[in-house]
Amino acid sequence: FAIDVRTNSEVIRIDRGKKAVVVHDKAKDKEYEQSYDALILSPGAEPVRPPIPGAGHKRVFTLRSLADMDAIKAVVDAESVKTAVVVGAGYIGLEMAEVLVHRQLVVSLVELESQVMGPIDPEMATPLHEHLRLQGVDLCLGSSVTAIEDDDGLPAVRLSTGRVIPCGLVILAVGVRPEVKLAAEAGLTIGQRKGIVVDDHMRTSDPDIYAVGDAVEVQDFVGGFPAVIPLAGPANRQGRIAAINALGGDAAYE
Repeated sequence: FAIDVRTNSEVIRIDRGKKAVVVHDKAKDKEYEQSYDALILSPGAEPVRPPIPGAGHKRVFTLRSLADMDAIKAVVDAESVKTAVVVGAGYIGLEMAEVLVHRQLVVSLVELESQVMGPIDPEMATPLHEHLRLQGVDLCLGSSVTAIEDDDGLPAVRLSTGRVIPCGLVILAVGVRPEVKLAAEAGLTIGQRKGIVVDDHMRTSDPDIYAVGDAVEVQDFVGGFPAVIPLAGPANRQGRIAAINALGGDAAYE
């Protein structure tokens, strides 16, 4: 496809006036400018690490990248870890609970709300609760984590109920936030949901800059309000639409 791929390179600044990005070549440790006719931003999102006392413990992980996964897997593979606490019962939290159970760990799943997988109706969540418990998951609904304490090098999770759960590792899966630092520094409009504001052609407030994926704020199809939807399907579709429009086409995200 004649694509010029530059790995180990980070765009550190957008100069909208010059229609150029400043790139840091990490391998050579030097910076250079790259001009553009159209720019597509796809910076994704970053995991939320809530300000819980002790959240910086070395056995507390978030899951967003392959490197995160490798770090978690290394602990599970190399050491005699028998127990885990997963904080948050959305998509990532549930998938982590499942895979840790498959690895024969005893899993406690902590969720602030009264059900897992918040977007679904309570009637649909009930069989999920039954299935989780059937698989041996210690389901802690209506509970928040107030602190993560150190117990001889291992974490101990203190809940709002007063219960303390000692464990081998903790996975924080309480959601993601759009990665908008580059866009905000360039003066692009950031919306009320803290995503990069785009129109139905995936254009930002600068007509020569498009944005797609987990970083953008779109209009909710049903409610008409601003929404951040960090899922693979929309991101894939938005990427195709932005590419069509950046090359002079006319495609809308619906």
